[in-house]
Amino acid sequence: MFAVVYLGGKQYKVREKDEIEVEKLDIEIGKNFKVNEVLLMGEEDGSEMKLGMPFVGGAHVECQVMEQGKGEKIRVFKFHAKKRYHRTQGHRQLFTLLKVLKISAVEKKTSAAKEEKMDASEVEDSKAAAPKKVAAKKTTKKEE
Repeated sequence: MFAVVYLGGKQYKVREKDEIEVEKLDIEIGKNFKVNEVLLMGEEDGSEMKLGMPFVGGAHVECQVMEQGKGEKIRVFKFHAKKRYHRTQGHRQLFTLLKVLKISAVEKKTSAAKEEKMDASEVEDSKAAAPKKVAAKKTTKKEE
């Protein structure tokens, strides 16, 4: 089973026992937490797919924080030709390493009354029964 989760402003495709690097989260190492923003769930072969509008109802992914750290250093170099201008700056992005423990979906039960749809005749009857409102005409007096 896999899921697409929305976490830290990005979307990640995850499976159980996967380890993913996400933007820095303020959660202690070793703590478990649930991600409720599941956009899509399904089986690997594509037999069962659940698409959320925008999120799949009742679905969640349980994760454990494995590590907090910094990524590789990136060099930013600015240069203007013939102006003796050059600047070097470095950057290391903070990240959180997560391990996916469990992907689960809770089936929501719907009552039979909600599943029934109104027939076309019932829709017409409900429209005919509602009184129509007529707006009053506005008249203005001309002064002579």
